[in-house]
Amino acid sequence: MIQTYSTTIRRKEMDAVLTCMVDEKIGPGELNAKLITQIKEFIKCDGAVALRSPAIALKYALKSMGLESGSKVMVSALAPAWQYQSLVSMGFEPLVLDVDEVNGLVNEQIISEGIKQGGKVLLLHETEGILPNLEEIVKLGVPIIEDISQSAGAVFNLTGEEGSAQQQKMAGTFGVYSILGLEERDVITAGGGAVLISPGRREWIVLKKYVDEAPLTDLLPDINAALAWVQVKEFGRNEKTRKELFAMYQQACFIGRHKMYARENENGSTACSFPLVLSSSYKDVKQYAAKKDIEINLAYENSIIALKEELSETCIHAKSLYLRCVHIPLYPRLTHAESSKIIKVLSSLP
Repeated sequence: MIQTYSTTIRRKEMDAVLTCMVDEKIGPGELNAKLITQIKEFIKCDGAVALRSPAIALKYALKSMGLESGSKVMVSALAPAWQYQSLVSMGFEPLVLDVDEVNGLVNEQIISEGIKQGGKVLLLHETEGILPNLEEIVKLGVPIIEDISQSAGAVFNLTGEEGSAQQQKMAGTFGVYSILGLEERDVITAGGGAVLISPGRREWIVLKKYVDEAPLTDLLPDINAALAWVQVKEFGRNEKTRKELFAMYQQACFIGRHKMYARENENGSTACSFPLVLSSSYKDVKQYAAKKDIEINLAYENSIIALKEELSETCIHAKSLYLRCVHIPLYPRLTHAESSKIIKVLSSLP
């Protein structure tokens, strides 16, 4: 039996937010600091700062890295459009990379080609909670900013010597800095905001210098931090529910005609969403689901490839996935009746 979203968790979220409102302490303060402590325990990092948006987090990361204006920053064509827009506004040149059609991610071969084209930094969006081969990507030697907004909680199995115990590293600990978005569709949400994470002490010392000088308008208000804090604290329970749903959705899709991404189904991926790559018309599938009172949407409707039509010729796989990949509702709050309806529809999609 699937665990539905606990009323206890919902009550904790409401209590945390209401306490802020009653105390009239909704700006950056005690709960912002409490969230940072929770994130440091969750990700196992040296330092972190909670900010008002992922775009602000990216600004501080690039400033701390000392990247020269005009430098090329590599991004996935399926990454959120804000990444492209923010890089341009900050004076950098986005170098948009195509993806592997098997999992929707940039891989080491694609990144290597990007480096040959002048890419100086990789902004690595771990799309749909799936991790690429981080070990091989790190070997390329290019500085990485991990975007773990969809992959928080995932782990990567490192290749050890034969017979040695297998070691694991969490998503968010491979880059120079990592961005954990707290936006509406991210795996941990505060309704808005982001946490900029520094896995290493040396990099944190540099970042902290800028953080200490940050205006209050850059820092995450306590009213948002309150919600994020509860979600991080209850991440394990929410993720267990999402993975139970994900497994049942998978079973329903095995008998269907549509495809799923290749991914590690245990700790290797986060079940932040259920993407399905259609083999038939999106319009037909959407209409069929709507008749059953189930709303599905294009998974990458707010991506870079959706924003920049001129990338269609160079990012062929990304363009195809943009047109064919949809999100099936996957939320811890789904009731048993709602999830059962979705599973039935998945097994009969046209």
